[in-house]
Amino acid sequence: MTAPPVPSPLAEAPIGSWQTLRRGLQLSPELRAGLAVTMLLAIAAMVGRIVVPVAVQLTIDRGLMGPGGPDVRRVGLYVLGGLVTVAATTVAGYLMVSRLVQVSETALSNLRVRAFRHIHDLSMLHHAEEHRGALVSRVTADVDQISRFVQWGGIMLVANVGQLLFTTAIMLFYSWQLTLVVLVTFVPFIFLLRWFQGRLSRAYDIVRTRVGDTLTAVSESVVGAAVVRAYGIEERTNERILGAVDRQFDAAYRAHRMASFMLASGEVFAAVATAAVVILGVLLGVGGELSAGRLVAFLFLISLFVFPIQIATEVLDQAQTAIAGWRRVLGVLDTPADVADPAARPGGGQDIPPGPIAVRFEHVSFAYPARGAAAEATPVLHDIDLEIRPRSRVAVVGETGSGKTTFAKLVTRLMDPTSGRVTINGTPIDEAPFAQLRRRIVMVPQDGFLFDATIEDNVRHGCPGISHEDVRMAFAELGLAAWLEALPEGLATPVGERGQALSIGQRQLVALARAYVADPDLLILDEATSSVDPATEVRVQNALDGLTRGRTSIAIAHRLSTAQAADEVLVFDDGRVVQRGPHTELIGQPGVYADLHASWIARSPAG
Repeated sequence: MTAPPVPSPLAEAPIGSWQTLRRGLQLSPELRAGLAVTMLLAIAAMVGRIVVPVAVQLTIDRGLMGPGGPDVRRVGLYVLGGLVTVAATTVAGYLMVSRLVQVSETALSNLRVRAFRHIHDLSMLHHAEEHRGALVSRVTADVDQISRFVQWGGIMLVANVGQLLFTTAIMLFYSWQLTLVVLVTFVPFIFLLRWFQGRLSRAYDIVRTRVGDTLTAVSESVVGAAVVRAYGIEERTNERILGAVDRQFDAAYRAHRMASFMLASGEVFAAVATAAVVILGVLLGVGGELSAGRLVAFLFLISLFVFPIQIATEVLDQAQTAIAGWRRVLGVLDTPADVADPAARPGGGQDIPPGPIAVRFEHVSFAYPARGAAAEATPVLHDIDLEIRPRSRVAVVGETGSGKTTFAKLVTRLMDPTSGRVTINGTPIDEAPFAQLRRRIVMVPQDGFLFDATIEDNVRHGCPGISHEDVRMAFAELGLAAWLEALPEGLATPVGERGQALSIGQRQLVALARAYVADPDLLILDEATSSVDPATEVRVQNALDGLTRGRTSIAIAHRLSTAQAADEVLVFDDGRVVQRGPHTELIGQPGVYADLHASWIARSPAG
């Protein structure tokens, strides 16, 4: 089994704006739901705006300046007809907005969930390379930008394109000469808009990137608040955050300044067009080619013609922000999930045979991907070829950086080997469906991560639906009943964000209870007792003896007691298994394990 090369972390897809929009719409088919009805409502809403100039023209030419003089009854009919039409089209506009909001929220909620799930499908390598703040911003801020554009810019785009076409048609009906003047006046502005579009797109790409950088700097300073205070680096941390905020401000200021220039340019062209129409309209009126009502109505129509073009700058502003956000979300979705769930493939993968778990490494090597064109891949494991027997308790020892944790991550398939393959009960691990793999193999990481909930809720993550009494019994069977009862609120104790309300050792105890209730066939302990005090370690170790009995277990050990309790010890050095065997045999052999044992003895209180 060979893992595919890991691409650079979520690079922005080098695709154009229209291609980005097309792909975004393909990923959100809900946006196309009922589009025909929405378009009809948009057309109906536009009629109300067009009716007003027409009513004005008819009122002046036929109601006030008709052949028989002013006709009050006709004026009243024109005014009443205009009011009824405007009222009806207002209702149509409300229905159109409601439909767009509902459809866009549904579509973008699904897009947010899809991006979030894909992030979880990415390998640990991607999560290590990509800033967490940038990932969070893609699922939150970037999708929010898309939502704002679809709900406001999308509405304006649909309504104003129709308004522009209808207005132009009526202007041509009233006077082709004046219409030609307006169109010629705005041709340079249209070319100016196209020139600015590319520049705005690049500018807003930078803005979205700077937003992610700011979120990263802020989140790191919040999570690492204790370290910041302990080392007195508040000023340096503030400078880093201020630097990120300043860079975001500069990028946003440059982008909005360009958009403002475009808006101001639209005002200039609108003023020139209006002046030219007034001059030519008067001349045509004097020559008898244009009535007073048509000239006044044409001036109203200029406003209706200019508004979509002027608002196009603001719509374009939001569109470029949304496209930049869409491009970043697509960057997440386009990043291949190199550790993919076989259940999603045709055939659905291969089940792990029931029974106690046996693990086989077949000439497995692993190297972290190179960073940069001239860099070389960093090898971590070299040609690991071994088998872990069912129901055996194995301790993995070695110096820091020897490859122990990488070995454990390959067993749980948090990463895939660069070469070779790992099998579980004869099934290649990359063929085992995630649901089955995660149910039968559980890893207790070193940091004992907890969610912002109660102790009981966190333990239930190991076995959803477990009863309150079963959770309490788990702590009792682990020998932790007294510790739990000593807490002010027992199982209802809130652990805080990332478990910060508990000590490191207490978080580890909750993580152990969570693994206990999961009742896996293979238990992997990544230095699971490293942060527990010696007295608690004895109680936990006794409970773990019962937990691991009858099932396969792999414990990454930094303590002598863990290695002593194992059936077999794997000794790693520089990414290779250099020794293996029972503790009693290895301590009598010169080598890495004897040196580690001597170091443990020297650090122990008795030493």
